[in-house]
Amino acid sequence: MTKEHPVAYTEGGKIEMDSYSESGGASHAPAVGQGLQRNLQARHLTMISLGGTIGTGLFLASGVSINVAGPGYSMIAYGIIGTMVFCFMSSLGEMATYLPITGSINAYGTRFFDPALGFMLGWVYWFSWSVTLATELVAAGLIISYWLPSEQCPAFVWALVFIVVLTSLNLTTVKAYGETEYWLSLIKVLAVLIFIIVGFLYIGGAIGTPIEGAPKPGTEVFNMGPFHGGFVGLFSIFLNAGFSFQGAELVGIAAGETKNPRKNVPRAIRQVFWRILMFYILTILIIGMTIPYNDESLKNDSGDIKSSPFTRVFVQAGDIMNAVILVAVLSAGNSGLYASSRALHTLSKEGNAPQFLGYVNRFGVPVYCVLATSLVGCLAFIVSLPEVGQGQAYNWLLSLASTTGFIAWLGIAFSHIRFRMAYKAQGRSLKDLPFISNLYPFGPIYTIVVCVVILFGQGYTAFSPWDLKSFLSAYVTLPFVFILYFGNKFWSKTKILKLVDVDLDTGRSFLDTAVPVMDSESEKNLKKPSIVKRVMANVF
Repeated sequence: MTKEHPVAYTEGGKIEMDSYSESGGASHAPAVGQGLQRNLQARHLTMISLGGTIGTGLFLASGVSINVAGPGYSMIAYGIIGTMVFCFMSSLGEMATYLPITGSINAYGTRFFDPALGFMLGWVYWFSWSVTLATELVAAGLIISYWLPSEQCPAFVWALVFIVVLTSLNLTTVKAYGETEYWLSLIKVLAVLIFIIVGFLYIGGAIGTPIEGAPKPGTEVFNMGPFHGGFVGLFSIFLNAGFSFQGAELVGIAAGETKNPRKNVPRAIRQVFWRILMFYILTILIIGMTIPYNDESLKNDSGDIKSSPFTRVFVQAGDIMNAVILVAVLSAGNSGLYASSRALHTLSKEGNAPQFLGYVNRFGVPVYCVLATSLVGCLAFIVSLPEVGQGQAYNWLLSLASTTGFIAWLGIAFSHIRFRMAYKAQGRSLKDLPFISNLYPFGPIYTIVVCVVILFGQGYTAFSPWDLKSFLSAYVTLPFVFILYFGNKFWSKTKILKLVDVDLDTGRSFLDTAVPVMDSESEKNLKKPSIVKRVMANVF
């Protein structure tokens, strides 16, 4: 069964928003170009989101954050971003369960506010994940240099090898992609869990032998400089923290290709946040208690993989840990290629990108979108330039990816506010929503405030003393945001939708026919799992 296509309205008429097969894993494949397929299961959805966030942000950037601001400020920064992620994830969950659309970041902007907003968010989000893909490829080159120095094999060779591998994976069926990402993410999760356990054992003195004359692991190391650099140090690491959490919103992107999104999306959202927050906060704490903040190895300016705090803690198992980190960054790059290709596919279906990009093969894969995104991922080839260097290229790409990521999160929060306002203006009851965000309106407002403050304030260090490179890396994307929005608004003559005219129904026919709705008596008879089982399910 093929669902009704959501539409958005401009003066030029209506444009198709999304198209995909609702077969939910039916035995027959849709005809060529028919659309995306709902073949992702609940475990795939959870691991796709988790896998997209556990990458270079955790394995490499966390060490830089501690070096710049100290472990105390790092925990505060990651905590603030983590709570903001919880807020916008709750907002996204409410919209994604009500209207599960592939490429939902830009689709919701188009549906609930203005097609020009969807145009801007779509291109920004696509660029964000395309740059993230390049960032992961650069990080992969850094890791390979641990075994094989760039003098022996140029970095661009490895970037080419990995981009071919990731592109090949994304050209398979979405189910194959989900299965691959599931196992890659599982390796990362287990590695982080082992790191946390081994770290606490090392701090407690159960294993390892501290270096004579060095600070004792634990509070002595942590208190060397927990709040290093003052407010300047704290504010300067928000981009690192933001980049580390990017990918949590993949739940919404993948909702359009997920079986039973009304049930599986809320479950994935609840689980992913607590897992990510636990991993990041505990990891920062362990690193801060085992490696002094001023340890030169925490810097990655030289492009040395030994800057990874994971490698430092697991110094005796460096080869194994670096292999795990390589899996991690490739997994994150895999998720990035998936997310950006789906955003580009939605742009094409909206009429905001070349029509040929909307082509979907018989396996439900937007082939040309994947290939176009892979070309942008080739930005990683700049690491082959001697005057750039791997470490500097990684920092530039990380800054670009972080900035555009915050813009996408801001768009999610704003779209949720418009969704609720339209829902209320049309006299609908919140009881009819499959998933209700209990944080509204605080959640989206908090997200908007944090994103705006970071976007406009994160580059203040470029002004004193004046540093053109730092200024450009911090603010180069912001003018393009306004150009994309107002340029499309002028060119397409779009209008801000009235709340009563917002379409809240088109595209929900699949949910109404495919998902059985239980009556209240049936719900009462369902046996709920114990509290212990529910806690374990949400954490582990």
